[in-house]
Amino acid sequence: MTSAPERHLIKKYANRKLYDTRTSRYITLDQIAQLVRNGHEIKVVDRGNGGDLTQVTLSQIVLSEEKRGPSGIVDAGGEMLHDRGQALLDYVRKTLNVPADLRTEVGRRREGLETMADDAIERALRRLRIPTRRDIDRINDRLDRLSTQLKKAGLSNGSVPRPRRRKASR
Repeated sequence: MTSAPERHLIKKYANRKLYDTRTSRYITLDQIAQLVRNGHEIKVVDRGNGGDLTQVTLSQIVLSEEKRGPSGIVDAGGEMLHDRGQALLDYVRKTLNVPADLRTEVGRRREGLETMADDAIERALRRLRIPTRRDIDRINDRLDRLSTQLKKAGLSNGSVPRPRRRKASR
């Protein structure tokens, strides 16, 4: 049975110190990187305004890992790289994909709202007995069909012949 990953809320103070609310202690970027490597979920927020700083913080960690150089090469003939930062990079990739997921969700919800608004407008128009665009399109289609039928019946100009008037007898 696998246990759920621990979630750490980390607050960043104005003096750039990071405070882990789960463990009630200050924490460094390296310690955050270790938490991520161990499979913990983190969220970094600005203590002042509550803004989400998770992506910025993870980017700082990745940059500091890159600056350290290729210290993670495994001594196996140089064929494989050590996965020292792989968990961290996977977490960063997952976190950076959140905006795309959010855009998809917002788009889906927007479409739903537009449909609901269209339906509400159509109901209001029906109650007021005002024809909708769909009603007008149906009427135009029907007029086109009737016009075609009249043309086939030999009435090319679409007018109906009037019966001739008889002269009144005197």
